[in-house]
Amino acid sequence: MSAQIELTLLLDDFKKQRPLRAGSLIISLFGDAITPRADKVWLGSLFELLSPFGINERLVRTSVYRLVNENWLNADKQGRRSYYSLTQSGSKRFQNAFEHVYQMKTPHWHGSWCLVFLNQLKNDMRKQVRDELEWLSFGSMGNDVLLHPRINRHDITALLNELNCQQDVIVMQTEAISEKSPQALYKQVNESWNLDQLAQRYHQFIARFTPLHQTIKQNMNLTDQECHLARTLLIHEYRKIVLKDPQLPDPLLPNEWEGYQARQLCRSLYQSLYAQADNWLDKHLENEMGKLPPADDSFYQRFGGL
Repeated sequence: MSAQIELTLLLDDFKKQRPLRAGSLIISLFGDAITPRADKVWLGSLFELLSPFGINERLVRTSVYRLVNENWLNADKQGRRSYYSLTQSGSKRFQNAFEHVYQMKTPHWHGSWCLVFLNQLKNDMRKQVRDELEWLSFGSMGNDVLLHPRINRHDITALLNELNCQQDVIVMQTEAISEKSPQALYKQVNESWNLDQLAQRYHQFIARFTPLHQTIKQNMNLTDQECHLARTLLIHEYRKIVLKDPQLPDPLLPNEWEGYQARQLCRSLYQSLYAQADNWLDKHLENEMGKLPPADDSFYQRFGGL
């Protein structure tokens, strides 16, 4: 099968998704294609980028409106044109999430755990804090206790300060007494993050994108726009899984963890697609200053270096 046919199959699968989450795809586009170039993008550019995915202008408008209300995006209307950029809190979330998407190796783990106790919070605030911590890939040990094997202390402090609940949340850094992890720890890890389900999602990702990868290795005949479409689908589907992946240290993961193979596949396919995709984006992304500039140097550090 040709690469075009494989791409068409991927696009058809995406269009069949119900509900069709345009807002999530917009987030993927901002993180992968827009923010390496500029802070702001014209709504008309989003129309053009999203149309091939079966997302019409009405759905784009509804989705960006919702993202503005959820404090992901800022809207800037100039005359008859509207431009969108990340909010400060949206930018922080982007940085945390997309660092995981493009990293190749997880940092060394020293065996410590961060525990967060929410039992002193009121119910509505407890849910809000829990949601934010789960966004940072915390796992649950029950209704009121969350854990993470490694987390930036500054991120936790900043989050609690932002939510104005630092006096009502208990945060501890701890480590196991024994250097050898007991079987109970592995069971707890699997329960807290549902690794079986996560492994299944990685397996599906590998099955979905391996045919495209193989055909491209044999004959790279995609157009620049087709490379953009393939790259967007690749990162979008990978990002959705990585956001649920706590990036656990290797000692806590099963042998032959599916996430390793998925990461290698994503990196290899991305390297095959990014240059032509960028050629197309150069001509089709605009803001109030005109065409967006080329991607910055940080873009080329993705996946350990493009």
